[in-house]
Amino acid sequence: MRALRGDDIRKTGSGNIGATNVWRIYGARFGVPVMFLDTLKGFVPALLATMYVGHLAGVLAGGAAMLGHWRPLFLRFERGGKAVATCGGAFFGVAAVVGGIGAGVWILVFVLFRYASVASIVAAVSLPLIAVALGEPWPVIAFGSIAALAVILLHRPNIARLRSGTETRFRFRRPAEPVRN
Repeated sequence: MRALRGDDIRKTGSGNIGATNVWRIYGARFGVPVMFLDTLKGFVPALLATMYVGHLAGVLAGGAAMLGHWRPLFLRFERGGKAVATCGGAFFGVAAVVGGIGAGVWILVFVLFRYASVASIVAAVSLPLIAVALGEPWPVIAFGSIAALAVILLHRPNIARLRSGTETRFRFRRPAEPVRN
C-alpha cells in the first residue's frame, strides 16, 4: 500500500498486512487482490511440492508459506498477517477438495455472521475434520490440525474481543468519508 497510496498498512486498522485489514481500510479494490496474492502465496509452493515430491513436502511448503506470512522476512520477522488466506491456498495445493470445502465453510460462516475472525477459526477447525472424512493422507490431516491450532492462536485478540462484545463486524462498504471544506 505504501507504493500505491503512501500509507503503511501496519499503522492502520488492526496493523496486520493481510487481506482482511487491507479490505477494511481500503475496500475491495485493494482487498481482493491482496486476498488473491495471500492465497497464491500458499498455493504455489504447496502445489509444486506436492506434485513433484509428495504430500509431506507439500504440507511443509504450505506451512513454511504460512510462517512467512505471519513473520515476513521483508519486515525483519516483525508481525505480518494471520495466515488464513495463505493456509487456504496451501490446502488448495495439497488437497484441493479439502481446501474448496474449507473455503465454502469460511464463506458460509462469514455471510451468516460477518466476522472474518469467526469464519477463519471455524474454517480452520473444519480442515482436519474434512481431511479425515475424505480419507486424505496423514500429512494433510496433521497439517490441518496444526494449521487450525495456529489460526486459533493468532486470533486470540479477536477471541477476546468476541467474548467482550467489541469485535468489529465486517462491512462490505467503507463508511463514507466526511466532506472537508
